[in-house]
Amino acid sequence: MITPEFVRMMARYNAWQNRSLIEAASGLDDAARRLDRGAFFRSIAGTFNHLYWGDSIWMWRFGATAKPKGGIADSAGHFETWADFLAARQSLDQAILDWAEAVPAEWLKGEMRWNSASAGREVSREHGLLVAHFFNHQTHHRGQIHAMLTAAGAKPDDTDLFLLPDRA
Repeated sequence: MITPEFVRMMARYNAWQNRSLIEAASGLDDAARRLDRGAFFRSIAGTFNHLYWGDSIWMWRFGATAKPKGGIADSAGHFETWADFLAARQSLDQAILDWAEAVPAEWLKGEMRWNSASAGREVSREHGLLVAHFFNHQTHHRGQIHAMLTAAGAKPDDTDLFLLPDRA
């Protein structure tokens, strides 16, 4: 389904896009980042927090990080301050890059079984599919953040995958 090269490219894309959105969001004040803009996780900050939590839970399931605190319902309030979020996001993006560098092709063909709180049952899926979901989830929520930032007058960079810098 997917290859280690794809995983590494998407990890680079994730870090590149997070830097862009964070830079744009950092130009807003805290009130603007926390303003309820009608998104599923309400605000720019809430969506960033949920995305961090989602990335953390998948990295834990993939064996790369510690399990994050809380669940989906708590995820939008994972960090109280922008500074705490920034430090953690940078660290998690590096952990994702490091994990991606080490993903073996055979692991991607393996299977994972876990209890999914969102599905309300035990689920079993191929690692490759779950990794594709992991990156798709990031892109979905970054799209929401991008739209909210644009509506707030911020100017995030391009999001097109084909524009990913070679050294991102």
